[in-house]
Amino acid sequence: MKAKNFDAKFEKGEDVTDVVDLSKARRPLQEQRRVNVDFPTWMIESLDREAGRLGVTRQSVIKVWLAERLEQIASDK
Repeated sequence: MKAKNFDAKFEKGEDVTDVVDLSKARRPLQEQRRVNVDFPTWMIESLDREAGRLGVTRQSVIKVWLAERLEQIASDK
């Protein structure tokens, strides 16, 4: 399918997933890399309490809090 036809189909709100190879789809700037971080016990316990309160994982709490802080820093510049 030519890009022009694809764009027209998409703009009409038609389903284009049949012509897209989703196995190769990537989210820009969202690729994952594993890192190890050591936290003091009190901090892990606090994170676990907050994660339990929110009903999410410790990792989710850390990711959200870091993202919020980084966005705040970026907007302050």
